[in-house]
Amino acid sequence: MTQENDKWVFAYGSLMWNPGFDYLEEAQATLSGYHRDLCILSYVFRGTREVPGLVMGLNPGGHCVGRAFWVAAEKWEDTVSYLDEREMINRVYEPAWVDLVLEDGREVSAYTFLAVGDHDQHVGHFSLDEKVEHVLQGVGCGGSALEYLENTICHLQKIGIRDEMLEAISTASLQKKAKSP
Repeated sequence: MTQENDKWVFAYGSLMWNPGFDYLEEAQATLSGYHRDLCILSYVFRGTREVPGLVMGLNPGGHCVGRAFWVAAEKWEDTVSYLDEREMINRVYEPAWVDLVLEDGREVSAYTFLAVGDHDQHVGHFSLDEKVEHVLQGVGCGGSALEYLENTICHLQKIGIRDEMLEAISTASLQKKAKSP
């Protein structure tokens, strides 16, 4: 049973398959009012400032199915410090508390990161072709943007989630890569 002071983290990208913090429980969760989007230029983990890749963000509208991680109260401060250090490098995300519905029907509040729409790294307006170009070119200290996209899709599929837009970007990226000399 969730203790009053225990908290949740909502993951929708690489945190789903690489959380990097201790947790007591994980569950599929739905966030209403936001959708997952490959919309953030990556200058560190999946690209460089000169050759940026793309990573996920949460944009307003729709809904997003991801993973929620229940963190014990005594681990919360360390978890938030870790997440802020990992996610807040260029302030392209805004930490926020959101309401989730877990797969078993429980309603919880969770800490997550929303895309900052007016940040210069936010490219929610990119076309499919522009997203494909950035997925193929981006390589940073965490690996390639294509690997990041594939890992995210693979994890989503393992837990029964289909994201048609991510799959379309992946398919187009792999087709374009196969045609390249």
